[in-house]
Amino acid sequence: MITIDRITTEIIDLPTIRGHVLSMATMTAQSVVLVRMDFSDGSTGLGEGTSIGGLSYGSESPESIKSAIDNYLAPVLVGTDAGNISAARNLIARAVRGNPIARSAVEIAMWDGLGKRLGVPVAQLFGGAVRQGIEVAWTLASGNSEKDIAEAEEMLETRRHRQFKLKIGKRALRDDLAHVGRIKAALGDRATLTVDVNQAWDLHTAREGLRGLEEIGVAMAEQPIDLRQRDQLKSLTDGSAIAVMADEALNGPVDALRHAGDRAADAFAVKVAQSGGLANAAEVIAIAQAAGIGLYGGTMLESGVATAASLQLFCTVEHWAWGCELFGPLLFTDEILAEPLTYRDFQVWLPEGPGIGVALDEERVRRYRRGGSAAVPIVAE
Repeated sequence: MITIDRITTEIIDLPTIRGHVLSMATMTAQSVVLVRMDFSDGSTGLGEGTSIGGLSYGSESPESIKSAIDNYLAPVLVGTDAGNISAARNLIARAVRGNPIARSAVEIAMWDGLGKRLGVPVAQLFGGAVRQGIEVAWTLASGNSEKDIAEAEEMLETRRHRQFKLKIGKRALRDDLAHVGRIKAALGDRATLTVDVNQAWDLHTAREGLRGLEEIGVAMAEQPIDLRQRDQLKSLTDGSAIAVMADEALNGPVDALRHAGDRAADAFAVKVAQSGGLANAAEVIAIAQAAGIGLYGGTMLESGVATAASLQLFCTVEHWAWGCELFGPLLFTDEILAEPLTYRDFQVWLPEGPGIGVALDEERVRRYRRGGSAAVPIVAE
């Protein structure tokens, strides 16, 4: 039996190419927790856990992810069967409550190691890939209309993206609508425009905002209100022509089932980390498919490691009504993969090779390891 010999973690701070403005924070860097899992046969697996904006977005931070893995997950997993991921998930569930991102990071490393030992991609372990790429959106989040328009024009010209998401909710509603309207007028029908409010609106503002966005021609609004207000999200879904998507409200299959049962959203943002791992995310996808709810491949602005893991699962699903936003590696000033993921013809492409299909550039990992001279902290406002 091949066992787990060691699990190590490190925090990597990656500067972004520009300020990434959300309703709750402005990010100038992303902090990535890399997981390395060593097995008794000498093989290894890679995983990644990444949150957004420190603790301003959710209940996990890079520091808490690392701590949960080092102090709670690693001790119960070391010495166990490296190939029995179901048993490992049961151990993890008993050892740690919540902490879906930490749990996901460890699980990804197990899937990566298993795929490498078997000589097959992780997609094969979930039934096999039925597509090689997924249409990928780009988030326009500078907060400046002119900059966002110029950025979108460049993406269209280079055929990198034709779906754009705007981060709104930080400013007054009328200012946000004016910002979105200017961008939509400039891009016209050449691009699809969606918005992400990151829970910033109350119900009244959301109703008014969705009406305004519909008039502008926006296709979808993501998590406009507090994640706890499922009944209010349902009322917006029922009362709006514009599609409403659940994101922060989905933390695994139980939340997905509740939202599907209430028909509280038109679409689900499926995030592997937020779901608690690849297996849980697969269940979220199955629930959405059974309920006729549209799929969107979400991101926690991960590096290429977790992005590749998401692609391995997402490419086993034929229809993604809203594409994906697995653009995380493109947001950073540097790349930590030995061979970067491919973005072309408006899609992100499934990497080839066993496991999740990627390897690290160890020199760059060392350069951006927390405490190094290249590290830049997140700035929250």
